Amino acid sequence: MNANRNSSIVIGLLIAMLTFSPVATLAQTTTTFSGRAVALQASAVGLALALSDTGPLPATGGNLKTSLASVDVLGLVSADLLSSATSGSGTSSQSQSSVANVSLLGGLVAADVVKANSGANCSGGQAAVTGSSELVGLIVAGQPVLVVNPNVAISLPVASASSSMSRQARRAGTPDR
Repeated sequence: MNANRNSSIVIGLLIAMLTFSPVATLAQTTTTFSGRAVALQASAVGLALALSDTGPLPATGGNLKTSLASVDVLGLVSADLLSSATSGSGTSSQSQSSVANVSLLGGLVAADVVKANSGANCSGGQAAVTGSSELVGLIVAGQPVLVVNPNVAISLPVASASSSMSRQARRAGTPDR
């Protein structure tokens, strides 16, 4: 009799587990990803330009890459070796862009290399972000710029022109660094 009772309890538990397991599965969160990499982005006089742009990463993750050997837009913007990549899988997303031999406004602003990297990781319900940038051989109005702090705006000797170096965006509610 005890064996029948124990069998009934085990069968009852198995039925309960099978019945409620889809509910537990539906309650689980789905991981989504975001990312985008643009090697060169500029706007002036209502015109916008985005070169070596991966476009947005699908929410399901994956890998996107794009590159461009060189570009020259009417002498206003020129650059070589534009490259961008973004990817997301597991618990992280990352994006990278780089450009060589950048020249803006006919050489008013120039750099040998410009690189940017960013990443995001989510683990245990906590998100963490990282980012870095590198400027090599930066020259503004004929003067070498040796140290560039994030979000520094440099006025240019052209009416209403400025350049933002090593721009770092942040989400609302996060402290300035």
